[in-house]
Amino acid sequence: MQGQMMHRPLRIIDILLHAAEAHAAEGIVSARVEGDLHRQSYPQTLVRVAQLAQALTALGVEQGDRVATLAWNGHQHFELYYGVSGIGAVCHTLNPRLSHEQLLYIIAHADDRLLFLDLSFVPLIEAILPDLPQGLRFVILTDRAHMPDCSFDALCYEDLLAAQPPDFDWPTFPEDTAAGLCYTSGTTGNPKGALYTHRSTLLHALQVPLCQTSSFRAGARVLPVVPLFHVNAWGLPYVAPLTGMTLVMPGPNLDGASLFRLMEAEGVYSAWGVPTVWAGLLAEIKAQGRIPSGFADLVVGGSAMPRVMIEAYETRGVIVSQAWGMTETSPIGAYGVLSPALQTALLPERITAKCCAGRRLFGVDYKIVDDAGQRLPHDGQAAGELYIRGNTVISGYFNNPEATRAAMDSEGWFGTGDVASVSPEGRLTIRDRSKDLVKSGGEWISSIDLENAALSHPGIAACAVIAVPHPKWDERPVLVAVATGSERPTLADVCTHMASHFAKWQLPDDLLWVEALPMTATGKVSKLTLRDQFADYIHPDIRGDSA
Repeated sequence: MQGQMMHRPLRIIDILLHAAEAHAAEGIVSARVEGDLHRQSYPQTLVRVAQLAQALTALGVEQGDRVATLAWNGHQHFELYYGVSGIGAVCHTLNPRLSHEQLLYIIAHADDRLLFLDLSFVPLIEAILPDLPQGLRFVILTDRAHMPDCSFDALCYEDLLAAQPPDFDWPTFPEDTAAGLCYTSGTTGNPKGALYTHRSTLLHALQVPLCQTSSFRAGARVLPVVPLFHVNAWGLPYVAPLTGMTLVMPGPNLDGASLFRLMEAEGVYSAWGVPTVWAGLLAEIKAQGRIPSGFADLVVGGSAMPRVMIEAYETRGVIVSQAWGMTETSPIGAYGVLSPALQTALLPERITAKCCAGRRLFGVDYKIVDDAGQRLPHDGQAAGELYIRGNTVISGYFNNPEATRAAMDSEGWFGTGDVASVSPEGRLTIRDRSKDLVKSGGEWISSIDLENAALSHPGIAACAVIAVPHPKWDERPVLVAVATGSERPTLADVCTHMASHFAKWQLPDDLLWVEALPMTATGKVSKLTLRDQFADYIHPDIRGDSA
């Protein structure tokens, strides 16, 4: 028997329609590429999004067409999120930190019709212009006064909007209509596209505040440092207006001093981003001797935040929550708000709990399997490859059946490539990426655990562990590090510092100093680049010296 309830398709534009009515005093503050601050309310944003929808329609954009963006976090980029999906087209966010080769591949693979770009990315487009698909049209996200002289024909965004009426008859379509397209960073092979739907996006926007309860307060302000071009800024462009929060967009300036000034001036309550950004902000906080006024909530994703950094923020009164997810999971699959029992625990116990990836997001299921594909218990001890399923998880890659076959198992679960354990309470601990584990003498060593322990040494500012060949043990761990200052600790110093947490055979065999660690386009340390960089490295046992 079926129930007798109405069924209205879920639409992304309904979030903004609701925010303009229910949260009219809130909106968007943007640090613009042009150098000033821009402010607009959600009702004002809705008018501009309606004008954008009219302009897109006039330009011939139809349902299912891909419209690309190449922009920092700002109000115009936010408007594209809603205007493009609102007419049934697909908002395709491009990551400017990718190589030219990868950008060209993605634009061609997505078959983009239009490309909207910030002023700062005009040189990038000029550099790859001869290799871009014929017929691709460009719109520059600025006003007439700031339109640049460039080597390609481009429309002016503000002129486009100004010529259109301030309302739009938003169409209704099936809720599984494609709405957003985001490609992985392509660290192995070509980037792969995750094609989100209106339904998956709306469900993700409802699931996140239900679980990540510390971050969302109507009338408060949230700072997405995570880029809008990276997995929809972890859903914040949807969750913030839905929960009545003002978005403070940082634009291109993501250094610690710039973020501190913006957060202080705008009274930011919650901020979201990757650990490298929060390391820069922490340095500025230490220099200032205080946190920005009103700052109380920090959400960290992309990679694990070191324990020492969590402690530094927590002891200054900022609640830290680690989240886990992937491009393929919309992206949040685990959230870091502690259970009530742990929230009242002593600080060391709370910090230990915050060092894991968090608890299972409502609507997301986990399983971990061994090398034979057999399920392992969720006892917090057994570790295996993590598989995930849910309404916000991809069922395959866009226009890539080969990658889809490799990623999905026979039961329809998505293989993350992470090695993890899951506790009976649904707490997820990422042990390592499967390709980053070190297998020494048949035993696995977690590079993440070694890195976290090494980072607590005062002489190490950043580090990564990679596996190197060994004639007897197959692989051994080597620590690649950036020094905090001019004094560099020895390998013996670092191993002594780490010794209480590891067996002797698990400790790194060598310490290699670098000026900086290579980063991926999404702000993580690129282990692939490090392995290539040290491809000719010879282990001390082979060299005949002792490390």
